[in-house]
Amino acid sequence: MLPHEPQLPRLSLVAAWQARLSLGFERRANGSILARREHFGPLRVQKSLHPEGPEVCHAILLHPPAGVAGGDELDIRVDVGMHAHALLTTPGAAKWYRSAGPWATQDMHFTVAPDAILEWLPQESIVFDASNARSSIDIELADDATMIRCDIVALGRRAGAQRFG
Repeated sequence: MLPHEPQLPRLSLVAAWQARLSLGFERRANGSILARREHFGPLRVQKSLHPEGPEVCHAILLHPPAGVAGGDELDIRVDVGMHAHALLTTPGAAKWYRSAGPWATQDMHFTVAPDAILEWLPQESIVFDASNARSSIDIELADDATMIRCDIVALGRRAGAQRFG
């Protein structure tokens, strides 16, 4: 830069993802199905699967950016209707990246009707050092509903010598 050139202010452009996914599972005559799938942004279910047979509907939640960064907002809503059985998972670990300020958020709302089953079994979440992240889960279970849930959180990446401070 030459001494007479004016200095321009540095702009901080934060590209944040806004994503919503709403799923509805129902019991039909020949098993459980994904009856409703609505999405906005890069959060989706590619397709539903039945590897255990028609009784259990598997859905793999995809977030193509492959990580959650400062400013990202993810909203996941799942309704499992009466007598339905759904299993939700992810194809790989979620990564919560460092942020220079903005918070990344994930809000999940699960509603499970009477005699319904929901299994929430995502891969682990890796939280990087200096991330500003908040994840919340709200679960409404009917009297005879069942939910199995497992959330694994890894703080930092020890194998890569990336500690979580």
